[in-house]
Amino acid sequence: MKAAEDQVVEDEAGYQDDEESFFQDIDTLQKYGINMADLKKLKSVGICTVKGIQMTTRRALCNIKGLSEAKVDKIKEAAGKILTNGFLTAFEYSAKRKQVFHVMTGSLEFDKLLGGGMESMAITEAFGEFRTGKTQLSHTLCVTAQLPGEDGYTGGKVIFIDTENTFRPDRLKDIADRFNVDHDAVLDNVLYARAYTSEHQMELLDFVAAKFHEEGGVFKLLIIDSIMALFRVDFSGRGELAERQQKLAQMLSRLQKISEGLYNVAVFVTNQMTADPGAGMTFQADPKKPIGGHILAHASTTRISLRKGRGELRIAKIFDSPDMPENEATFAITPGGIADAKE
Repeated sequence: MKAAEDQVVEDEAGYQDDEESFFQDIDTLQKYGINMADLKKLKSVGICTVKGIQMTTRRALCNIKGLSEAKVDKIKEAAGKILTNGFLTAFEYSAKRKQVFHVMTGSLEFDKLLGGGMESMAITEAFGEFRTGKTQLSHTLCVTAQLPGEDGYTGGKVIFIDTENTFRPDRLKDIADRFNVDHDAVLDNVLYARAYTSEHQMELLDFVAAKFHEEGGVFKLLIIDSIMALFRVDFSGRGELAERQQKLAQMLSRLQKISEGLYNVAVFVTNQMTADPGAGMTFQADPKKPIGGHILAHASTTRISLRKGRGELRIAKIFDSPDMPENEATFAITPGGIADAKE
């Protein structure tokens, strides 16, 4: 028994080392003969950790201005010496999953549906028609992410990328009043950017990666409201659909790397709906579906569908999740943000 305990202690110590190497700064590659100028070029495109190099293809690295194939091979080789690209046992991986935290939504029912709230190291997508509470949920999360929560969660800063010009700081003040927190402190902890094109949205993600790295562990949540709006505008018609989905896939891959691979943060995105013209033939109860197709469906870890209820009530349903059953929860939109529905 004693031996087993020692084994666990050793494993945990190894896991701590692993965590350090997991978020290792790219500057450590200098020891392996990579010069500072090349590292600067990597940082300019948002690759700030050794893990980030492992997550980027050789082809993508060769596209960075000033990096030749020979240099890329050298960088990849150096990163390979630091990181072990091996397998983990399920036990080791479960120890790694202990880092996962949950950001509360403001409604206990909704939290219960999600298994504790918005999960970190994952992308949570909420879709619904207009007036189903997507933006209200985004605003509420801006405040709740800053509050200490369960399991030792300490709270942290938030980055909000707005594509539809729906972000209102005054709304945050109302929600801050509900949780009795200082207005200025709440607004100070939210970093806001307005994206104007799908390309700009992608560039902002590079900035986000750099910011998360600069202030390691300070940021806990990234919100994009809404993820598809600009892609809908920049690419129109069937002719541009393939290119749109390709660009979308690249952006979602970047999001996945930020959330699970590089920094332990929660990512929350909202999405719009579209009428499905072919659904009328198949007698579906609800002919509307979220946009973004299969690419977005596979990239999101958890998908929540939101629909209107009576008055201010809204119903959230788990549409797709790796570990949560398909249930529903009712919540209300109040002046203080998302809250439990009063019976």
